Order: sequence, then structure tokens, then C-alpha cells
Amino acid sequence: MITLIATLKVKEGKTQEALDVLKEIVPKIKASEPGCLEYIPHTVRGDEKTIIFYEKYSDKDALKLHSANLMKNMENLFPLLEPGMDVKTCYEII
Repeated sequence: MITLIATLKVKEGKTQEALDVLKEIVPKIKASEPGCLEYIPHTVRGDEKTIIFYEKYSDKDALKLHSANLMKNMENLFPLLEPGMDVKTCYEII
């Protein structure tokens, strides 16, 4: 299994709009990508501009499918974000 930890920064004054968009798109992503086992956005206490995603994929093909769909799925979120994101790819030890 492959796990991603992705950290995004929301533009000033756009946090609630970004959260509303996420509430709409996250269930669609989970439903349309069977190899996506977890796809959970989190807010950070004391830092309303940061969103951290915890994502888990069954294998490389599932991650590849998610990556191929990312621009379309996130088209309403990306304009609300600061440029760049920090993505860490993790592999389970056991």
C-alpha cells in the first residue's frame, strides 16, 4: 500500500470556500476511485490556512489513476490555494 501526506495552503480569506469545495468533491473521488482506500482532508488547529490530506492507495495503479484525475477533480479547489504543495509518499513498514 502507498500512503500520501499532502499539505496545502489556502489563500487568505478562502478557507471556508475551500472546505465547502472539499465536502463536495471528496465523496466523489472516493466513489470513483476504487483503489483509493482513504482520502481524508484535515484542518490544523491554530492554522486555518493549512489543509493536510491523508491518502492511502492499494497499489501504484490506484495512485496513478488518482493522479490522472487530479486536475479535473480539484479544478474548483486549486484556484483557492496558494501555489505549490508538499507531498510525501510513504510506504508502510508492516
